[in-house]
Amino acid sequence: MDEETLEDAIVALLRRSVIELPGDVLWKLNKALDSETNDVARVQLDTIINNIELARELGRPMCQDTGIHIFFLKLPRGFGLPVESIIERAVRRGTEEIPLRPNAVDPISRKNSGDNVGEHMPYIAYEFHDQEYVEVTAFPKGAGSENMTALKMLTPAQGMRGIKEFILDTVLRAGGKPCPPTIVGVGIGGSSDLCLKLAKMALLRPLDAPNPDPVLESLEKELEEALNELGIGPMGLGGRTTVLGVHLLKAACHTASLPVAVNLQCWAARRATLRAYPDGRIDHL
Repeated sequence: MDEETLEDAIVALLRRSVIELPGDVLWKLNKALDSETNDVARVQLDTIINNIELARELGRPMCQDTGIHIFFLKLPRGFGLPVESIIERAVRRGTEEIPLRPNAVDPISRKNSGDNVGEHMPYIAYEFHDQEYVEVTAFPKGAGSENMTALKMLTPAQGMRGIKEFILDTVLRAGGKPCPPTIVGVGIGGSSDLCLKLAKMALLRPLDAPNPDPVLESLEKELEEALNELGIGPMGLGGRTTVLGVHLLKAACHTASLPVAVNLQCWAARRATLRAYPDGRIDHL
């Protein structure tokens, strides 16, 4: 596999990520429409689903906010290609060719780079494995949902009650701003920075895939039911569909701390994954 092959594949991955919603998200949206009883909420869900279908038919991004560009990589040990520069070139090309809205700005001057590339952006999270392939997940993240991110350093004494209250309060305060129905990613434990990363990584799990931890799986179901009783509804206009799912990840933490982080994802829960093999073969998962 050469640099050009991988770069072309990542441009195609970006295109797919902003145009085609993952099947599990579309399934959950249709399921929500079938069970929703609020007329306004049904109109909103129907409009969202039609928008998704129209984006696919026209080959255009499903949302005008094509996000900042986050990548999760699994690399073979000793991988020799300059993956950071390959991804940067792919993002620049994708910005022009797809097109993607240029969203990356300097946080102080607010100057826009015009190509979605800046300091530490695109952001790349690395993991190494013993497989021969490179796995790349594109995860465009819009500002409406990202701006609702919250972290709280609970005390251990606050325990499970404190965790549940913080998650409920975060979604309630967010209201319609993150374009619900949302997916709620939650990190529990670790250090503060790890906790936030876990919350975002939790959003990578498909909605139809159960949590492998039975305790977390039970808590996810309890929280999803409770959050959908808040009545925020699609686009914040009321209804029984406030969230499509709640996903939790945890890490060991200090005996004197209990970090909890929430990272929301809007209904346009965009993600796409490829695997690139040494012989140049590309599999889109």
